Amino acid sequence: MAIERVPDLPRKMKAVVNHAPYDFRLEEIPVPEVGPEEVLIRVGGCGICAGDVKTFHGNPRVWGGNGHPPYVVTPVVPGHEFFGQVVALGEGAKEKHGVSLGDWVAVEQIIPCGVCRFCQEGSYWMCERHYIFGFKRHEAEGGFAEYMRLPRNSRIHRLPEGFPLRVAPYIEPLGCAVHAVDRADITFRDVVVVAGMGAIGLGMLQVARLKNPRLLIAVDVIEKRLDLAKKLGADLVLNPKVVDVVEEVKRLTDGYGCDVYIHASGNPQGVIQGLNMLRRLGRYVEFSVFNAPTTVDWSIIGDVKELDIRGAHLSPWTYPVAIRFLHEGLVKADDIITHELPLEEFKKGLELAEKGDEAIRVVLKP
Repeated sequence: MAIERVPDLPRKMKAVVNHAPYDFRLEEIPVPEVGPEEVLIRVGGCGICAGDVKTFHGNPRVWGGNGHPPYVVTPVVPGHEFFGQVVALGEGAKEKHGVSLGDWVAVEQIIPCGVCRFCQEGSYWMCERHYIFGFKRHEAEGGFAEYMRLPRNSRIHRLPEGFPLRVAPYIEPLGCAVHAVDRADITFRDVVVVAGMGAIGLGMLQVARLKNPRLLIAVDVIEKRLDLAKKLGADLVLNPKVVDVVEEVKRLTDGYGCDVYIHASGNPQGVIQGLNMLRRLGRYVEFSVFNAPTTVDWSIIGDVKELDIRGAHLSPWTYPVAIRFLHEGLVKADDIITHELPLEEFKKGLELAEKGDEAIRVVLKP
Protein backbone atom coordinates (compact mmCIF):
# COMPACT_ATOMS: atom_id res chain seq x y z
CA MET A 1 0.00 0.00 0.00
CA ALA A 2 1.41 3.40 -0.96
CA ILE A 3 1.89 6.30 1.42
CA GLU A 4 -1.23 8.44 1.75
CA ARG A 5 -0.64 12.17 1.93
CA VAL A 6 -2.42 15.44 1.45
CA PRO A 7 -1.46 17.32 -1.73
CA ASP A 8 1.23 20.01 -1.85
CA LEU A 9 3.21 19.02 1.24
CA PRO A 10 6.28 21.27 1.43
CA ARG A 11 9.82 19.90 1.39
CA LYS A 12 11.10 22.32 4.03
CA MET A 13 9.71 23.59 7.34
CA LYS A 14 10.54 25.97 10.15
CA ALA A 15 11.59 24.39 13.44
CA VAL A 16 13.30 25.32 16.68
CA VAL A 17 16.41 23.17 17.06
CA ASN A 18 18.20 22.48 20.34
CA HIS A 19 21.97 22.36 19.77
CA ALA A 20 23.19 22.81 23.35
CA PRO A 21 22.24 24.57 26.59
CA TYR A 22 21.30 28.18 25.81
CA ASP A 23 21.58 27.38 22.09
CA PHE A 24 18.11 26.94 20.59
CA ARG A 25 17.84 28.20 17.00
CA LEU A 26 15.00 28.75 14.54
CA GLU A 27 16.05 26.89 11.39
CA GLU A 28 14.69 25.63 8.09
CA ILE A 29 14.97 21.85 7.96
CA PRO A 30 13.47 19.07 5.79
CA VAL A 31 9.90 17.96 6.43
CA PRO A 32 10.23 14.39 7.80
CA GLU A 33 9.43 11.39 5.62
CA VAL A 34 7.19 8.67 7.04
CA GLY A 35 7.97 4.97 7.02
CA PRO A 36 5.72 1.96 7.59
CA GLU A 37 3.10 2.51 10.31
CA GLU A 38 4.32 6.09 10.84
CA VAL A 39 2.25 9.28 10.76
CA LEU A 40 3.08 12.83 9.72
CA ILE A 41 1.16 15.66 11.36
CA ARG A 42 1.02 19.39 10.77
CA VAL A 43 1.53 20.77 14.28
CA GLY A 44 -1.36 22.87 15.54
CA GLY A 45 0.40 24.02 18.70
CA CYS A 46 2.93 22.94 21.31
CA GLY A 47 3.14 24.03 24.93
CA ILE A 48 6.39 25.09 26.56
CA CYS A 49 6.84 22.81 29.55
CA ALA A 50 8.99 23.55 32.59
CA GLY A 51 11.10 20.65 31.31
CA ASP A 52 11.81 22.60 28.11
CA VAL A 53 12.94 25.58 30.17
CA LYS A 54 15.16 23.35 32.31
CA THR A 55 16.63 21.83 29.14
CA PHE A 56 17.41 25.28 27.76
CA HIS A 57 19.18 26.18 30.99
CA GLY A 58 21.32 23.03 31.07
CA ASN A 59 19.62 21.08 33.86
CA PRO A 60 22.00 18.20 34.78
CA ARG A 61 19.16 15.68 34.84
CA VAL A 62 18.75 16.33 31.12
CA TRP A 63 22.29 17.01 29.97
CA GLY A 64 24.23 14.70 32.28
CA GLY A 65 26.00 15.65 35.49
CA ASN A 66 25.68 15.08 39.23
CA GLY A 67 25.67 11.36 38.49
CA HIS A 68 22.89 11.56 35.89
CA PRO A 69 23.48 10.14 32.38
CA PRO A 70 22.68 12.54 29.52
CA TYR A 71 19.10 12.25 28.31
CA VAL A 72 19.04 14.70 25.42
CA VAL A 73 20.74 13.87 22.10
CA THR A 74 21.26 16.93 19.92
CA PRO A 75 20.60 18.53 17.53
CA VAL A 76 16.93 17.85 18.21
CA VAL A 77 13.60 19.68 17.91
CA PRO A 78 12.16 20.18 21.45
CA GLY A 79 8.54 20.01 22.54
CA HIS A 80 6.23 17.28 23.84
CA GLU A 81 2.90 19.04 24.64
CA PHE A 82 1.62 19.05 21.06
CA PHE A 83 -1.34 18.24 18.86
CA GLY A 84 -1.75 18.30 15.11
CA GLN A 85 -3.59 17.28 11.97
CA VAL A 86 -2.73 14.10 10.08
CA VAL A 87 -1.24 14.94 6.66
CA ALA A 88 0.54 11.71 5.70
CA LEU A 89 0.20 8.02 6.57
CA GLY A 90 2.86 5.39 6.06
CA GLU A 91 1.99 1.89 4.95
CA GLY A 92 -0.25 0.29 7.59
CA ALA A 93 -0.44 3.45 9.73
CA LYS A 94 -4.16 4.01 9.19
CA GLU A 95 -5.00 0.53 10.44
CA LYS A 96 -2.49 0.54 13.32
CA HIS A 97 -3.43 3.92 14.78
CA GLY A 98 -7.06 4.24 13.71
CA VAL A 99 -6.60 7.67 12.11
CA SER A 100 -7.20 9.13 8.65
CA LEU A 101 -5.93 12.10 6.69
CA GLY A 102 -7.37 15.29 8.13
CA ASP A 103 -7.95 13.93 11.64
CA TRP A 104 -6.84 16.05 14.58
CA VAL A 105 -4.79 14.05 17.07
CA ALA A 106 -3.02 14.32 20.40
CA VAL A 107 0.00 12.12 21.04
CA GLU A 108 1.41 10.86 24.33
CA GLN A 109 4.84 12.21 25.14
CA ILE A 110 6.52 8.82 25.48
CA ILE A 111 7.36 6.47 22.61
CA PRO A 112 7.56 3.10 24.39
CA CYS A 113 9.84 0.45 22.94
CA GLY A 114 7.27 -2.33 23.39
CA VAL A 115 9.89 -4.98 24.23
CA CYS A 116 11.44 -4.09 27.61
CA ARG A 117 10.24 -5.63 30.86
CA PHE A 118 8.02 -2.68 31.72
CA CYS A 119 6.37 -2.47 28.31
CA GLN A 120 5.77 -6.21 28.30
CA GLU A 121 4.10 -5.95 31.71
CA GLY A 122 1.84 -3.12 30.53
CA SER A 123 3.72 -0.37 32.38
CA TYR A 124 4.70 1.35 29.14
CA TRP A 125 5.15 4.78 30.76
CA MET A 126 8.16 3.38 32.66
CA CYS A 127 9.77 2.03 29.45
CA GLU A 128 13.46 1.31 30.01
CA ARG A 129 14.47 3.02 26.76
CA HIS A 130 12.21 5.93 27.65
CA TYR A 131 12.19 8.05 24.53
CA ILE A 132 10.21 11.26 25.08
CA PHE A 133 9.36 13.52 22.15
CA GLY A 134 11.71 16.47 21.97
CA PHE A 135 14.85 14.90 23.41
CA LYS A 136 16.30 12.29 21.03
CA ARG A 137 17.77 13.24 17.65
CA HIS A 138 16.07 11.43 14.74
CA GLU A 139 14.22 9.08 17.12
CA ALA A 140 11.87 11.50 18.90
CA GLU A 141 11.89 14.97 17.35
CA GLY A 142 9.42 17.28 19.07
CA GLY A 143 6.64 19.75 18.42
CA PHE A 144 8.46 23.10 18.15
CA ALA A 145 8.08 22.72 14.38
CA GLU A 146 5.58 22.97 11.55
CA TYR A 147 5.49 19.20 10.97
CA MET A 148 6.25 16.09 13.06
CA ARG A 149 6.88 12.45 12.30
CA LEU A 150 5.19 10.07 14.72
CA PRO A 151 7.14 6.79 14.96
CA ARG A 152 5.29 3.49 14.69
CA ASN A 153 5.17 2.94 18.48
CA SER A 154 3.61 6.34 19.15
CA ARG A 155 0.43 6.37 21.21
CA ILE A 156 -1.92 8.47 19.08
CA HIS A 157 -5.39 9.62 20.14
CA ARG A 158 -7.90 11.02 17.66
CA LEU A 159 -9.74 14.10 18.92
CA PRO A 160 -13.54 13.98 18.75
CA GLU A 161 -15.57 16.15 16.42
CA GLY A 162 -15.98 19.61 17.88
CA PHE A 163 -13.07 19.37 20.31
CA PRO A 164 -11.91 22.91 21.30
CA LEU A 165 -8.52 22.98 19.55
CA ARG A 166 -7.25 26.01 21.47
CA VAL A 167 -6.92 23.86 24.60
CA ALA A 168 -5.51 20.79 22.80
CA PRO A 169 -1.92 21.54 23.93
CA TYR A 170 -3.21 21.14 27.47
CA ILE A 171 -4.11 17.47 26.96
CA GLU A 172 -0.59 16.34 27.89
CA PRO A 173 -0.35 18.35 31.15
CA LEU A 174 -3.88 17.32 32.09
CA GLY A 175 -3.11 13.67 31.42
CA CYS A 176 -0.20 13.94 33.86
CA ALA A 177 -2.46 15.63 36.40
CA VAL A 178 -5.06 12.87 36.13
CA HIS A 179 -2.40 10.23 36.82
CA ALA A 180 -1.10 12.09 39.89
CA VAL A 181 -4.60 12.44 41.33
CA ASP A 182 -5.27 8.77 40.63
CA ARG A 183 -2.17 7.95 42.67
CA ALA A 184 -3.55 9.95 45.60
CA ASP A 185 -6.60 7.69 46.14
CA ILE A 186 -8.71 10.66 47.27
CA THR A 187 -11.87 9.90 49.26
CA PHE A 188 -14.90 12.05 50.11
CA ARG A 189 -13.68 12.68 53.67
CA ASP A 190 -10.15 13.78 52.77
CA VAL A 191 -8.53 17.16 53.21
CA VAL A 192 -6.39 17.55 50.08
CA VAL A 193 -3.59 20.03 49.48
CA VAL A 194 -2.18 20.64 45.99
CA ALA A 195 1.06 22.63 46.08
CA GLY A 196 2.20 24.47 42.95
CA MET A 197 -0.43 26.14 40.80
CA GLY A 198 1.36 25.90 37.48
CA ALA A 199 -0.31 24.35 34.46
CA ILE A 200 -0.17 20.81 35.82
CA GLY A 201 -1.00 21.82 39.38
CA LEU A 202 -4.12 23.65 38.20
CA GLY A 203 -5.10 20.49 36.35
CA MET A 204 -4.53 18.41 39.49
CA LEU A 205 -6.69 20.84 41.42
CA GLN A 206 -9.60 20.54 38.98
CA VAL A 207 -9.38 16.75 38.77
CA ALA A 208 -9.17 16.51 42.57
CA ARG A 209 -12.30 18.71 42.70
CA LEU A 210 -14.11 16.05 40.67
CA LYS A 211 -13.29 13.59 43.49
CA ASN A 212 -15.29 15.85 45.83
CA PRO A 213 -12.99 15.80 48.88
CA ARG A 214 -14.10 17.38 52.15
CA LEU A 215 -11.69 20.31 51.73
CA LEU A 216 -9.47 21.21 48.76
CA ILE A 217 -6.59 23.63 49.37
CA ALA A 218 -4.30 25.24 46.77
CA VAL A 219 -0.81 26.49 47.70
CA ASP A 220 1.38 28.84 45.66
CA VAL A 221 3.50 31.97 46.11
CA ILE A 222 1.98 33.85 43.14
CA GLU A 223 -1.30 35.56 43.97
CA LYS A 224 -2.48 35.59 40.35
CA ARG A 225 -2.27 31.81 40.26
CA LEU A 226 -4.07 31.51 43.58
CA ASP A 227 -6.86 33.71 42.23
CA LEU A 228 -7.22 31.33 39.29
CA ALA A 229 -7.11 28.31 41.61
CA LYS A 230 -10.04 29.76 43.55
CA LYS A 231 -11.93 30.27 40.29
CA LEU A 232 -11.22 26.68 39.22
CA GLY A 233 -12.49 25.00 42.37
CA ALA A 234 -10.20 25.45 45.39
CA ASP A 235 -12.08 25.81 48.67
CA LEU A 236 -9.15 27.70 50.14
CA VAL A 237 -5.92 29.20 48.80
CA LEU A 238 -2.74 29.74 50.83
CA ASN A 239 0.42 31.69 50.07
CA PRO A 240 3.54 30.56 52.04
CA LYS A 241 4.89 34.11 51.77
CA VAL A 242 1.87 35.41 53.65
CA VAL A 243 0.91 32.67 56.10
CA ASP A 244 2.50 29.64 57.77
CA VAL A 245 0.72 27.10 55.57
CA VAL A 246 1.65 24.11 57.72
CA GLU A 247 0.19 25.66 60.84
CA GLU A 248 -2.88 26.86 58.96
CA VAL A 249 -3.63 23.40 57.57
CA LYS A 250 -3.18 21.89 61.01
CA ARG A 251 -5.51 24.52 62.47
CA LEU A 252 -8.13 23.57 59.91
CA THR A 253 -7.83 19.86 60.76
CA ASP A 254 -7.91 19.92 64.59
CA GLY A 255 -4.14 19.71 64.68
CA TYR A 256 -3.84 16.51 62.67
CA GLY A 257 -2.79 17.75 59.22
CA CYS A 258 -4.07 17.03 55.73
CA ASP A 259 -4.86 13.55 54.46
CA VAL A 260 -3.34 14.01 50.99
CA TYR A 261 -0.52 16.27 49.76
CA ILE A 262 0.20 16.49 46.01
CA HIS A 263 3.39 18.34 45.14
CA ALA A 264 3.86 19.96 41.72
CA SER A 265 5.92 23.08 42.41
CA GLY A 266 9.44 21.73 41.79
CA ASN A 267 10.62 23.67 44.85
CA PRO A 268 12.62 21.55 47.34
CA GLN A 269 11.00 23.43 50.22
CA GLY A 270 7.65 22.09 49.04
CA VAL A 271 8.79 18.60 50.00
CA ILE A 272 9.54 19.58 53.59
CA GLN A 273 6.33 21.57 53.73
CA GLY A 274 4.31 18.54 52.63
CA LEU A 275 5.93 16.08 55.01
CA ASN A 276 5.27 18.43 57.92
CA MET A 277 1.72 19.20 56.79
CA LEU A 278 0.52 15.61 56.42
CA ARG A 279 -1.23 13.75 59.20
CA ARG A 280 0.03 10.40 60.42
CA LEU A 281 -0.65 7.69 57.80
CA GLY A 282 -1.14 10.41 55.18
CA ARG A 283 -0.50 10.11 51.45
CA TYR A 284 2.17 12.16 49.67
CA VAL A 285 2.27 12.25 45.84
CA GLU A 286 5.36 13.73 44.17
CA PHE A 287 5.22 14.87 40.56
CA SER A 288 7.86 17.61 40.43
CA VAL A 289 11.11 17.72 38.49
CA PHE A 290 13.64 19.51 40.69
CA ASN A 291 16.55 21.80 39.89
CA ALA A 292 18.28 20.91 43.15
CA PRO A 293 18.38 17.99 45.61
CA THR A 294 16.14 17.99 48.66
CA THR A 295 17.40 17.06 52.11
CA VAL A 296 14.85 15.91 54.68
CA ASP A 297 14.76 14.00 57.94
CA TRP A 298 13.46 10.66 56.69
CA SER A 299 12.43 9.61 60.19
CA ILE A 300 9.25 11.65 59.71
CA ILE A 301 8.30 9.28 56.86
CA GLY A 302 8.72 6.09 58.84
CA ASP A 303 9.23 6.41 62.57
CA VAL A 304 7.04 9.48 63.14
CA LYS A 305 4.13 9.28 60.69
CA GLU A 306 4.37 6.08 58.60
CA LEU A 307 3.55 8.03 55.46
CA ASP A 308 2.63 6.57 52.09
CA ILE A 309 5.04 8.20 49.60
CA ARG A 310 4.07 7.81 45.94
CA GLY A 311 5.66 9.07 42.76
CA ALA A 312 3.73 10.06 39.63
CA HIS A 313 5.28 10.03 36.17
CA LEU A 314 3.75 10.96 32.81
CA SER A 315 0.19 10.08 31.83
CA PRO A 316 -0.42 6.33 31.59
CA TRP A 317 -3.83 5.44 30.19
CA THR A 318 -5.12 8.95 30.95
CA TYR A 319 -5.23 10.69 27.54
CA PRO A 320 -8.80 9.51 26.79
CA VAL A 321 -9.86 10.83 30.20
CA ALA A 322 -8.10 14.17 29.68
CA ILE A 323 -9.62 14.56 26.22
CA ARG A 324 -13.09 13.82 27.57
CA PHE A 325 -12.70 16.23 30.51
CA LEU A 326 -11.69 19.07 28.18
CA HIS A 327 -14.30 18.22 25.53
CA GLU A 328 -17.12 18.12 28.08
CA GLY A 329 -15.90 21.20 29.94
CA LEU A 330 -15.31 19.33 33.21
CA VAL A 331 -11.79 20.82 33.25
CA LYS A 332 -11.22 24.40 32.11
CA ALA A 333 -8.00 25.40 30.36
CA ASP A 334 -8.70 28.69 28.59
CA ASP A 335 -7.27 30.73 31.47
CA ILE A 336 -4.34 28.34 31.94
CA ILE A 337 -3.11 28.88 28.37
CA THR A 338 -2.12 32.51 28.89
CA HIS A 339 0.09 33.14 25.83
CA GLU A 340 0.10 31.94 22.20
CA LEU A 341 3.18 32.89 20.20
CA PRO A 342 4.56 32.09 16.74
CA LEU A 343 7.64 29.84 16.47
CA GLU A 344 9.73 32.91 15.68
CA GLU A 345 9.11 34.17 19.22
CA PHE A 346 10.25 30.99 20.98
CA LYS A 347 12.87 32.85 23.04
CA LYS A 348 10.21 35.17 24.40
CA GLY A 349 8.09 32.12 25.14
CA LEU A 350 10.90 30.46 27.10
CA GLU A 351 11.45 33.66 29.08
CA LEU A 352 7.75 34.00 29.90
CA ALA A 353 7.54 30.36 30.95
CA GLU A 354 10.63 30.68 33.15
CA LYS A 355 9.45 33.78 35.01
CA GLY A 356 5.96 32.44 35.57
CA ASP A 357 4.66 35.66 37.09
CA GLU A 358 2.32 36.51 34.21
CA ALA A 359 2.42 33.29 32.16
CA ILE A 360 1.09 29.90 33.18
CA ARG A 361 1.26 27.93 29.95
CA VAL A 362 2.81 29.39 26.81
CA VAL A 363 1.94 27.72 23.49
CA LEU A 364 3.98 28.01 20.30
CA LYS A 365 1.84 27.98 17.17
CA PRO A 366 3.61 27.25 13.84
